Amino acid sequence: MLLEGIETLLVLAEEGTMSRTGSRLYISQSAVSKRIAKLEATLGTKLIIPAGRLIKLTPDAHALIKNVGPSFNEVRGLIFEHQNLDDQSIITLDCSETLVAGYLANALGTYFQKDKYISITTHHTPVIVENVQSGKASIGFCAGHLPAQYNFVAEHLMDEPFKLVFNQPLTALPKAIVVNDLKNPSNISQAAVLQKLGITPLMEMDSYTASAQLALAGMAPALVPQSIVKTLSIDDKYCFEFTELAELTRPIYLIYRQNSYKQPRVKNLVETITNLFT
Repeated sequence: MLLEGIETLLVLAEEGTMSRTGSRLYISQSAVSKRIAKLEATLGTKLIIPAGRLIKLTPDAHALIKNVGPSFNEVRGLIFEHQNLDDQSIITLDCSETLVAGYLANALGTYFQKDKYISITTHHTPVIVENVQSGKASIGFCAGHLPAQYNFVAEHLMDEPFKLVFNQPLTALPKAIVVNDLKNPSNISQAAVLQKLGITPLMEMDSYTASAQLALAGMAPALVPQSIVKTLSIDDKYCFEFTELAELTRPIYLIYRQNSYKQPRVKNLVETITNLFT
């Protein structure tokens, strides 16, 4: 029960509300509340404070998460590694939405015909990393810089290039462009490059698809990765490359725990994906 309560607190810290936490854990909102109450009773301290629709964590909750969170995820990952996958066990592949759409959709559609017990989820890179480390996902397919220390295998598949997308000809670097969240690990290195070139981030979106569609509608040029250009079948006449922007790439990784790779079904799926980039 203690581990269950800690898991619930960790998810609540990420989601911010009881309802979203319940959805992620596949339990009711009242069950989330009961788990947190039991954890508070066990520890003898208050962990959450209602703040309108959101939940605010107390200093004791933040301290608990900081001290216990990494170890909890590692223990959960180690337990996961000792589970045997039979032919009907679900293998979870956690992906960046842009990457699965741009590079994996067709291959996974074919792969699913021979192994129907594959579940695909989509998250940003930090969550994908956490899910692989904790065993929530068997494999992660993500973009951007990984944490300095991690306990999984990371195969570098490629450095994905970006293009400027706009519905009008671009003969010179624009002064302002639409970008995606520059605080996201996939994009964090872009800020310094844009500043050096004197380019202002006009808007920071959370969806490359939205950025591309705004650019194609004439709002402003948008910085869009190759996977989105491919997914949306954006015509070459709307895509522009500049030498100054050549360093704006993002590394793409396939990540998985070493012991998970010993499972034949996991190994087959890993090799299927890596072969797409060789």
